[in-house]
Amino acid sequence: MRSRQPELRYLAVGRVVRPHGVRGELRAKILTDYPERLASVKILYVGEELRPHQVMGLRRHQDAALIRLEGYEDRTAAEMLRGSLLYVAVEDAVSLDENEYYEFQVEGLAVVTDEGEPLGEIVEVFTAPGANDVFIVHGPLGELLIPVIEDVIVELNPDAGRIVVHLLPGLLPDHP
Repeated sequence: MRSRQPELRYLAVGRVVRPHGVRGELRAKILTDYPERLASVKILYVGEELRPHQVMGLRRHQDAALIRLEGYEDRTAAEMLRGSLLYVAVEDAVSLDENEYYEFQVEGLAVVTDEGEPLGEIVEVFTAPGANDVFIVHGPLGELLIPVIEDVIVELNPDAGRIVVHLLPGLLPDHP
């Protein structure tokens, strides 16, 4: 039923924008909803290779994080990480409340209506600042945008591999 990949072991929490200063500090765009938790992270994994690095220092500055990693002592070394994603191990990530899920846990889930009609599977979760999330679903009706709101999401069950939705008027093409 599910075509998604195996459970992820790492979650992206930042992207290196550029070096900051001359002592190897990195300026990173924050990609987590829990930036305050970054202060307690001891190891960050860098790039697609997930190279582990001890965090020597981390502080918030405006809307970014300034990070010092072991082994990056000057601007030239830090420049090599420009554009790299920074990850934490899932076991070091913030524990979610009941009925909260990471995006990777819902991507690939089958979506069916409360009347049993299959709509496809979630290919992406779209998050707009100040708005609710939206599940992007690909299936027999093409691409559907399903708002993640209480009136629509009837059941979200990653263990069962599916989400049950109640369709409000206008959510499906050619449906009033």
